[in-house]
Amino acid sequence: MKKQLLAIVLGASAFVSTAAMAADIPFPHLETTGRGEVTVKPDMAVFSVNVVETKKTAVDAKTAVDQAVTKFIERLQASGVDKKDINSANILLSASYTYPKDQKPQLSGFKASRNIEVTVHQLTKLNTYLDDALGDGINQINNIDLKVSDVEKYQQQARQKAIENAKQVAASLAQGFDNKIDGVWQIDYNTNSQPMPYRQSNDVVMYSSMSKGSIDQSYTDNSIVIKDRVNVIFKLAEK
Repeated sequence: MKKQLLAIVLGASAFVSTAAMAADIPFPHLETTGRGEVTVKPDMAVFSVNVVETKKTAVDAKTAVDQAVTKFIERLQASGVDKKDINSANILLSASYTYPKDQKPQLSGFKASRNIEVTVHQLTKLNTYLDDALGDGINQINNIDLKVSDVEKYQQQARQKAIENAKQVAASLAQGFDNKIDGVWQIDYNTNSQPMPYRQSNDVVMYSSMSKGSIDQSYTDNSIVIKDRVNVIFKLAEK
């Protein structure tokens, strides 16, 4: 008698019907999705700030913005930040208008803005750089993105955990159905996983109201979770 084909589908691949899989793979098998994650402390950050000025003329607005940006960059470099870790975007200029009732719009001035993105390799200095930014005329803190420098090492660790998880789940399932694993048929690995902050504490309002020591601690206490996953089709031993 022709042996019956067995397919077990778990996780993200559940959208594939068991019947379709059985038709494509002509032997007993099961599919598992292994998942792994590693929690690490951030050791670097990327933050972006913005300076916006509105003046009567476009030249005055541009000059005010450029002066603030130049002053901030000079302070960063004096503090040891490498030039390649500072990215100052091109200036954006736009006209500002008032809209009196029942009248045509009237030109009131010009608004200029520039964004600066800074990579910080010493996380303990992050708060100092933010203080410097506000002191140098920067009037917006846009984003603080905590990162880990050796992300590939931790991604590999998460990947190995995902592989072990897939193998353990497969072995457990096979044993539960009085069978055993007889090799790997297919490995499907295509991840877009990105490191994710586990506990973020960089709200701008909090930044303005907490003490310096508390702020520094709020960054170093954060964690980043790095995840990975792998889909594996295992062959089952034929009885």
